[in-house]
Amino acid sequence: MDSLIEKSLNFNRKIKINFEGGDLTSDAGLLLYKEFDEKIGFSRTIKKNLHVEDSSASARTHKNEDIALQRIYQRIAGYTTDNNADELRNDPTFTNILGKKALASQPTISRFNNRVDVKTLKSYQRINEILADKTYSISLPEHIIFDIDSTNFQTFGDQYGSDYNSHYGSNGYHPLLMFDGLTGDLIKAELRSGNVYTSRQVVRFIGPILKRYITKYPSITKVIRGDSGFATPELYEISEKLDTLYAIRLKVNSTLYKLACEFAEIMDKLCKRDVISSHVVYGEFKYKASSWGKERRVVVKIEKPEGQMLYNYTFIVTNMTLSPEQVVKFYCNRGTMENFIKEGKLGLSFDKMSSSDFIANANKLQEMVLAYNFNNWFRNFCLNKTPMKAMTIETIRTKLIKIAAKIVKGGGYLKFKLCSSCPYKEDFWKIINSIESIPMLI
Repeated sequence: MDSLIEKSLNFNRKIKINFEGGDLTSDAGLLLYKEFDEKIGFSRTIKKNLHVEDSSASARTHKNEDIALQRIYQRIAGYTTDNNADELRNDPTFTNILGKKALASQPTISRFNNRVDVKTLKSYQRINEILADKTYSISLPEHIIFDIDSTNFQTFGDQYGSDYNSHYGSNGYHPLLMFDGLTGDLIKAELRSGNVYTSRQVVRFIGPILKRYITKYPSITKVIRGDSGFATPELYEISEKLDTLYAIRLKVNSTLYKLACEFAEIMDKLCKRDVISSHVVYGEFKYKASSWGKERRVVVKIEKPEGQMLYNYTFIVTNMTLSPEQVVKFYCNRGTMENFIKEGKLGLSFDKMSSSDFIANANKLQEMVLAYNFNNWFRNFCLNKTPMKAMTIETIRTKLIKIAAKIVKGGGYLKFKLCSSCPYKEDFWKIINSIESIPMLI
């Protein structure tokens, strides 16, 4: 009956509309991600290593690993809720990418959420490590900067583990995140209760990663970078023990001010000559807090902003051999991590924890980690010859993924006829060529 309906529009009677356009999709650009997926073995790795305790797995139409992959691809395309699955069930791009006649429905995904457990969580983390190793086999970095930070995932309703965090002034979770400050890769993420302190269990969090890199990638120079929330002696000690550099900001106190007096006097002399202009003084000294087992190097930056009278102090504890000015500049570059977190929240809805069960939400975060990294690897390896490499996933999605296409079957082929007026055709073909140059990873 629907195929018989056709309407003319009042504003122009020559325009007629119906629903006889055939198989169409608005997300044809996802085919590029699938081609990249095939090269690095993204789906294969998930299917081989995802662990879900499920006695009925063999009888299911939608396997657990297929559901996980569906949600990752949905998230890449901007469909971040489980309900979106019902709207996409017969979309030709998604069904062909995932090799399904129809996608899993929202109720099927909800049942999957109820099956995941701690073992599933660990398998997600292991999958992320395996895939990172694959990307290193393409291009091994000389340096890696472990940028650690925490953030707020605001929650609503009765969600186990959600609690009030005074720093953020809201109820939510307080996850711990660690990115590579150079590539933007999300190395590790852990969901935590909302009321825990920033550095809680940070050594347990980062220790296994440091040991893995020492064993597997001894040639890579490793550096930890964190704000004053991570100024804990246990973190310095494990870094020194595992041959890792660090630059971590300290909270100011009266002893640090006293030790920086000689540099403050230099600032006083500069200001005496010119009280209006901005001035900066760098220095260093040895310092041992009461909780430390030994003295450590602390660099200081004293800054007087233009037109102000008060000095701003920055203290950083470090075992790096760079000059004080270079250490401070290195530390200040950690601001890029805020962009990575923003990318996760705004582009992939990291902070949307919709389940009432903590383990389900923890697993959902690991799934988001894979979606984030999949896009970041795609950006770094496939978009490097286009202007899109520097763009956020939201912009990439608009320019590259949201391409309309008509699907035509015939002659044993399935043709995706992409929009003729697409303004990014040239970039599309460049990306295809970049993917083709990537070696097939087993």
